[in-house]
Parts: sequence; structure tokens; C-alpha cells
Amino acid sequence: MVARIFKPAKTAMQSGEGRTQEWVLEFAPASPREIEPLMGWTGTRDMKAEVHLTFDTKEEAIAYAEREGIPYRVYEPSPRKMIRKSYADNFKFGRIGRWTH
Repeated sequence: MVARIFKPAKTAMQSGEGRTQEWVLEFAPASPREIEPLMGWTGTRDMKAEVHLTFDTKEEAIAYAEREGIPYRVYEPSPRKMIRKSYADNFKFGRIGRWTH
């Protein structure tokens, strides 16, 4: 079972960079998810799918995987382009685009 080491991306529900600075080690699923016949929920019998370990640096995550004998794959984060826009830009004179109200 191969683990992946990555830095999580910013979710669409947050505007800041919270919970994106740490590195995560999680295991790939060993078996496919099953549909429970009574309620229709999906589940798995793989307990390692529930494990998400966080580390401050990539090197700490790699050292842990090597120390425990876990095969791993590292996914580097893609660089983000910073957008510098303020709320006042929506109302400035000479704004490009139509008013929606």
C-alpha cells in the first residue's frame, strides 16, 4: 500500500491560507468502497483509509515513512498566483464589466 505525501490545497470555502501550510501523509485505498444495502451509505473495511498524519515539513513526513517502512510518493504543490483585489475594486470608476444590479 503506497502512501502519498502532499500539501493540501486551499478549499473553496475559505478565503485564507488556513490548514494549507502543513504536509499530510495519507494511505491510498487498498480496497474499493462498498455500498451498504440498507441505508445506501458508502464505506470501506480498510482502516488505513482513516489515517491522515500531518507534519510541519516535507522532510519530517518522508523520514517518518522511511522509518516505518511505508512506500510513499511525494506530490509537490503547484505555485499559486497571488490575486491582489479589494472589495472597493467592485465599485471603482472605469471598472471593466457590467453592473449586475
